[in-house]
Amino acid sequence: MKELAIEWRHYDKEGATCDRCAATGTTVSEVVAGLGEELAGKGITVTLTETKLPEELMAHSNMILFNGVPLEEVLENAAADENHCSSCSCLTGTETSCRTVEYEGKSYEEIPAELIRKAAYKAIGLNEE
Repeated sequence: MKELAIEWRHYDKEGATCDRCAATGTTVSEVVAGLGEELAGKGITVTLTETKLPEELMAHSNMILFNGVPLEEVLENAAADENHCSSCSCLTGTETSCRTVEYEGKSYEEIPAELIRKAAYKAIGLNEE
C-alpha cells in the first residue's frame, strides 16, 4: 500500500498558536480526512502528523510537508515568504513575522484547502479529481 504522509508544522506556546496557523490546522485536518476516504480506494493511506515548534523555529511555522517535501516545492509557481503576524507577535511579546505561501501571484497567510489538495495529489503522482 502506498502512503502519503502529511506533516503540519506550527509554532506552539503553551498549547496556543497564532490565528493563521490555527486556520491552516483546521483546514489541513479537514482536507486529510477527505483525502483519506478518497484515496483509500486507490490503495493509498494518508496520515497527518502535527509538529509543534518552539519560538526559535518560527521560520518553519505554518509549513505543510508532503512525504517530507514542503508544499511550495511540490507545487510549481509556489514559493515561501513571510509577513508581519500580529497574532504571533502577541504570543511571543515581540514583533514577529510568519510564513506565507505565494502561489501563482497570490499570497496566502492561511493555506487554503485547494492548495493542500493540489499538492497532495501531485506528491503522489495523481491528477486531482
